[in-house]
Amino acid sequence: MKDRTRERDYPRMEQTNPRSGTVLSWLGQWLDQHDHALPARVARALADLDRRSEILIGWVQAALISVLGALYLVAPGTAPTDARFHPVPWALGLYAGFTVVRLVLAYRGRLNLVLRVLSVLVDIGMLMLTIWSFHLQYGQPAAFYLKAPTLLYVFIFIALRALTFAPAYVLFTGLVAAAGWLALLSYALMAEGGAELVTHDYVQYMTSARILIGGEVDRVVSILIVTLVLSVAVARARQLLFNAVGDQAAVSQLSRFFAPEVAQQLSAADELLQSGDGEQRQSAAMFIDLRGFTTLASQLPPRELIDILRGYQSIAVPVIHRHNGSITTYLGDGIMVTFGATKASSHYCADAMRCGEALLQALADWQSQRQAQGLPAPGVGIGVDSGTVTCGVIGDEGRLEYAIIGNPVNRAAKLQNHTKRASVRGLASEACFQRACEQGYAPRGGAHRVLPDCRVAGVTDPMALVVLGEAAPDAAAHAAS
Repeated sequence: MKDRTRERDYPRMEQTNPRSGTVLSWLGQWLDQHDHALPARVARALADLDRRSEILIGWVQAALISVLGALYLVAPGTAPTDARFHPVPWALGLYAGFTVVRLVLAYRGRLNLVLRVLSVLVDIGMLMLTIWSFHLQYGQPAAFYLKAPTLLYVFIFIALRALTFAPAYVLFTGLVAAAGWLALLSYALMAEGGAELVTHDYVQYMTSARILIGGEVDRVVSILIVTLVLSVAVARARQLLFNAVGDQAAVSQLSRFFAPEVAQQLSAADELLQSGDGEQRQSAAMFIDLRGFTTLASQLPPRELIDILRGYQSIAVPVIHRHNGSITTYLGDGIMVTFGATKASSHYCADAMRCGEALLQALADWQSQRQAQGLPAPGVGIGVDSGTVTCGVIGDEGRLEYAIIGNPVNRAAKLQNHTKRASVRGLASEACFQRACEQGYAPRGGAHRVLPDCRVAGVTDPMALVVLGEAAPDAAAHAAS
């Protein structure tokens, strides 16, 4: 789908044809240096930043006009009392009007390439025209305006373009300023008697309306050097900005595929993670699974099946996050959750028990609502265990995965399967339950039923289990798949 933000902010970018040979198409390619290889979401973020930069430039220009206007009003007049032309108020008034229009367009996101180029030309053109008019205002030869300190404002206009993170705009502004000053110098030399005012005496140059060619060249060189330095600085800052925005977008995407703390750990690693990097932690693992989902998958249309998954996950995920759980992976209709693995915790078992109780209650309510509407209403099974797990990177360099492995994870998965055989909705190892109580967990509704010496498929030794949720009254109607 076409990126409308980029189309709005850079309308010429897609319309210019490099073969057209027109000045505008060449200028458009040179000024619009945005990286077209960036993902659309990154380009949108940069376009928004660029829009806000143009707004900031407009407000800086408005502040500059206000300061200059205030100084003009309060400062003693320097022009002759009989001067028939006073260019400063005219220039400030016209420039203020253009700045207001520019600000409005910037806020509306309609400041396209043509208007940006026009803005640079107006900035420099208005300044040079004002400087040129000084010799008329004061009744002096044209060389008189070459002494005007007003030229220093070009550095403000050049620096303003650095706010856009577009080095080409900085360079363009500097080149226009240098060309403008060379034009003024040429006019002064070609004016009547201008060539006769050229001198090689620096004292004469400083104390009269004489022209020192070397001095004027120095000004042009200063403008170009400042422009070049700023352009290089902006180019480096632009690249850093692109990298930073791209990295931030990658982290945002990672947090959608991984638990937020895992995404943070991956992005904040000092070095690239390698297969085999990992650490051990005390953690609780939980497996959640829908009952009879495989049977439903063979009976329902895809849309209805996905709707069941979406409804189930939209209830389970907030409950998990609310109890400090970290979703490690989705296993079809199953969810693997850990507590204290990706982020160390002193109450990981208590969090797991509270989460298990809350999940069983919330999903039982969801099941009842669907049953009342005559919709398929699968039950749920939950298994929880705790112990030492290993968190780290597995796979090869071509395909890495952040995994949490260990006996607690295996046993939690097997306990979830054992809920079918035990005809209950939730089971936890007694060791995990006792650790949770030590960490401040208080069971809802009193003590839970204990199943001693249970043989769990896939576990060598018998286990003492605690029932977190008894079977629903209609459990037979939702047999395990």
